[in-house]
Amino acid sequence: MNLYGPKQLVESIRTVRKNTIQVAEDIPEQDYGYRPTPGSRSVAETLVHIAVANRVDRRLHGDQRVSSLEGFNFGELLQQGQVEEKRPRSKKEIVALLRTEEDGWCEWIATLPETVLAEPVGMPGGASKSRFEMLLGTKEHEMHHRAQLMVIERLLGIVPHLTRNRQPVREKAAV
Repeated sequence: MNLYGPKQLVESIRTVRKNTIQVAEDIPEQDYGYRPTPGSRSVAETLVHIAVANRVDRRLHGDQRVSSLEGFNFGELLQQGQVEEKRPRSKKEIVALLRTEEDGWCEWIATLPETVLAEPVGMPGGASKSRFEMLLGTKEHEMHHRAQLMVIERLLGIVPHLTRNRQPVREKAAV
């Protein structure tokens, strides 16, 4: 019995991204430069980071199909990501980037055979993870950053959409 496979992963990525896009749409463009602390990413940089993070997956599990991350040059990937994050973009462009990157990522994952997804990838220190687990980790990474953005929404005086959606149910239950 296979309860969670590539199809379910793609569906869940789409759900996560839909919620991330809603957060991006709820934050006013004038607040896209907001940083909770001087050394942290701005709202815009965080959203771009989320949008392009899946490119690492394509490199690791598609283009290069690495068998181990031992000695892998993550510095190059980090630099490429930072260049993308710093590139000036409007809110409209960032939301469009979130959508197009999601579509490409999901379409690509849907092409991967389960035999490839089951392949182990060596981690630094000797452990290993399957390619599938690593792809799942990218989705979880997005959820981590979306949680940060939801805290930023609160700091900006915005009630996050997931809370807004639950308010009528709570109010009804309180009666």
